Parts: sequence; structure tokens; C-alpha cells
Amino acid sequence: GSFSSPESNLPSPLKQEQAEVETLPDLNAEIQSEDWDDIPPSSALEEISEEEAVQIIAEPLLPLQSTTLRDYVDHSDTLAKLVHLGVDLSQVEKRQKAGQLLLTLDFEKDISKILLFLKDVGVEDNQLGPFLTKNPYILGEDLEALETRVAYLKSKKFGKSEIAQMVSRAPYLLLFSVERLDNRLGFFKNELGLSVKKTKDLVIRLPRLLTGKLEPVKENLQVCQIELGFQRNEIQQIVYKTPKILTASKKRLRQTFDYLHNIMGIPHHMLTRFPQVFNSKLLRIRERHMFLAFLGRAQYDPAQPSYISLDQLVSLPAEVFCTEIAKASIKDFENFLKTL
Repeated sequence: GSFSSPESNLPSPLKQEQAEVETLPDLNAEIQSEDWDDIPPSSALEEISEEEAVQIIAEPLLPLQSTTLRDYVDHSDTLAKLVHLGVDLSQVEKRQKAGQLLLTLDFEKDISKILLFLKDVGVEDNQLGPFLTKNPYILGEDLEALETRVAYLKSKKFGKSEIAQMVSRAPYLLLFSVERLDNRLGFFKNELGLSVKKTKDLVIRLPRLLTGKLEPVKENLQVCQIELGFQRNEIQQIVYKTPKILTASKKRLRQTFDYLHNIMGIPHHMLTRFPQVFNSKLLRIRERHMFLAFLGRAQYDPAQPSYISLDQLVSLPAEVFCTEIAKASIKDFENFLKTL
């Protein structure tokens, strides 16, 4: 029931050696090599048989030079079927080598089995298109390797619906090897001092923690501890309640903390109780605090009778905040904002 310890620098899981698209023949060169004198001129009135007529309706040539997958849809059964599924080719071709990959795959032989696998994992039919738009590379993955990664998550006691939720919300998840997934789970467990169950809960709620870069996460943990002055056990609680803090902008973290702690006077232990406040826009916090201060109601000490929690300050809709917390009308609030 434990995850192995800190991450190792594993190579990128994406297949670098995607098959190159076959180069198309140079038609001009072929025409020049023909001996045109040997071909008798054909008359516009000349009758042709039905067999000959059928041969004339040839397959349309693939576009000679194309920068867009759209140009290939009419000539590629695979691309046509992916479009029918809801895959946005204009987005796919922005991803490195993804267009080349799709042109080398056969729908029945290569893609159908991956679609069945994704449906089995729990990706809904109407989500297959959007999923493959975000992660077309999964179509080039080995099916057995994908099944092994799901089996690993199941072995760590992630439920079927939890795996479905994680894969849908972090489409790149199944591109990572079992070793990489294990290292990543181990990193969060050890770095935050969480139990196995809490580590699981954390990544279920924010699965991109398993797929994103670790550097920003490490930096944010350092900012919380060294710059903002939170204790290790406080950081553990903050991150568990509000995982997005691990991937938030450092500048925004610093600015929000500075206002809450240094201007509003909120102590560390209160911020630890209501870390959701870090997800709020600083403008909203500032406007509402200033309005309460103007009315003489900016009281954030729970020992006082007129105490206002940080949750009440930021999460209530404007109308409710005005009538129930500020004891004023929305018009009063709007007029006050005009004076800022």
C-alpha cells in the first residue's frame, strides 16, 4: 500500500521515432520521362467503353504539399472517421508530429482497439473526440502498455470511476510508464507527508499533478514555506484542501498572501483553515474587504461576535454578500466601488 519514493528523471514517454509519412512522387518528373510522341492524339468525339469510363474516374491524388490535415480528409478513411468522432484536426496538427502519426495509422487495425480500450476505461462516447484532440498520441501507444498502466492504478486501489475521472481530466495520464506514475505518487506522499489514502485523494481531485512538470510544484512549496512562512503541517493541510495552490502562479500567491496577511491582518492559522481564499481573485478580496472596512464591519477574528469568515468574504454571490454580510444594498456596494 505504499508508493515508491521521489521521482527519477525518466525520458519523455512519447515515441520519438514516429513513422515518417511516405513522400509523394514528383508527377512533373514522371511526365517528362514519358515519350509523348508515341501516344496517339485522342479525339473529343471518340467513343469509349464503360470499362474505360470507370477507369477514368480515378482516386483523387493526395495533396502534394499541405500544411493542414483538412486537405487529407477526403483521401483518408482514418481521418474522416476521426472527424466523425469529433476530433478537431486543426488543434491536432498544432501538436508536434501528431499529424504525421495519424496519417500512418489504419482506423480498423490501429485505432479501433484504442477506442474500445478508452471506452472500457470509462471515457464517454461523446468525450472520445475531445479526448483525442487533446491527446492524439495515445493512438500510437502499445495497447498492452496502456492496459498495464490501468492495472497499476487499480493495484493502488483507485476505483474504476476514479480512474475514468482522472483519465478524462488529465488526458496524457496513460502515456506515462508505471515507473513514472509510481515515482510521482511517491513524490507527493513523501514531500507533503501525506498518507497513501490522502495522496490518492489529492491526485484524484487534481490528476494533472501526475502529468505536469514537478519544478513549478517544488517552487510553490518553497514559496509557501520560505517566503510566506507557513509551517510544514500547515502546508500539508493547505495543499490537501486546495491542490491548485501547487500549480498556481507564484506572483499571484505572493500578492494574495501579502494582502490577506499584511493588509487585512489574517494570521497563518486562519489562512490554513480557509486556503480556498487563495483561489479567489485578489480584486474581489480587496473590493469586499474595503467595503466592509468602510462600513466598520471588517472583523475576521472568530473570537469576536461580528466575525466574518474568509469563506463568507469570497465565496458568496455579490447580492448575498451585501445583504447578509455587509448589511447593505447592492446599490451601496456599486456606488462605493465607483469611489475607488
